[in-house]
Amino acid sequence: MNPTPAPAQPGSAAPSSTGAAAPVTAAPADTPAPARRRITPGRLLAWAFLIAVVLVTLFPFYWMLRTALSTNPGLQADPSSWLPPEFTWGAFERVLGMQSTEEALAEGGSGTSLNFWRYLLNSVVVATLITAGQLLFSAMAAYAFSRLRWPGRDRMFALFLAGLMVPAIFTLLPNFVLIKELGLVDSMLGIALPTMFMTPFAVFFLRQFFMNVPAEIEEAALLDGVSKVGVFFRVILPMSAAPMATLGILTYMTAWNDYFWPLMVSYTDASRVLTSPQTGTDWAGLMAATLIAALPMILLFAVFAKRVVNSIGFSGIK
Repeated sequence: MNPTPAPAQPGSAAPSSTGAAAPVTAAPADTPAPARRRITPGRLLAWAFLIAVVLVTLFPFYWMLRTALSTNPGLQADPSSWLPPEFTWGAFERVLGMQSTEEALAEGGSGTSLNFWRYLLNSVVVATLITAGQLLFSAMAAYAFSRLRWPGRDRMFALFLAGLMVPAIFTLLPNFVLIKELGLVDSMLGIALPTMFMTPFAVFFLRQFFMNVPAEIEEAALLDGVSKVGVFFRVILPMSAAPMATLGILTYMTAWNDYFWPLMVSYTDASRVLTSPQTGTDWAGLMAATLIAALPMILLFAVFAKRVVNSIGFSGIK
């Protein structure tokens, strides 16, 4: 007869049916709580510096809001007040066309109406034209510079990239002469045309991403009978949705905030954008119009800021 096995002692290995002792997994020890970071003078100094930078950055927006919530006579009487002198929403009502001429004159306004909604529509149309054109043509140029093999490609790209070193103001006069010869002065197309096709930065940005696309994917598509054009539209562009969206956001913001070129080209309300008519001595109205014009771009960048930073980091731009 086989002897009856003795009962297993607590903490010992229980015998198996074959006579071998089954391993017993020890209970995991309690994980110690992570130690709290010590508050050092260097850390306090770093936080104080960052808070100061944030306050300096936000101060112009606060001052714009303070000015927009004041009346012009109040600003003249107390120009250095930290709070709005003679608090009122009149400047915003004046910009949006919700204030009568008598009320505008009483608050120090010019009395002339600002065709805000027309300028807003023009800004949307111009920024959309520039963004759509740059995304398409810059992507095509970036694909040619990164995925196609042709003589002198790298030298041509270096020459094209040299455009980044040319100040934009140097191109204003030649562009104006060209737009005038084409008969596009005082038109939204005339505002959008000089930057609607491509810019060196946009081509460089997309080229950096296209170069990271595995060549095996493109070769597999070519073996399946897809043409080079088909590879670009059906393979490369869908894979590049993130950098394309990032470039679209940056381009739209740049086109929206452009001031000097629309001021040169547009003369009437038919083509003026939001940045063009903001002149005069109605300081409260000017600040209100500037805040309203900047608000869409602030919200756009706040929503997509993380995507922009991640795409720039992935593309290899330092």
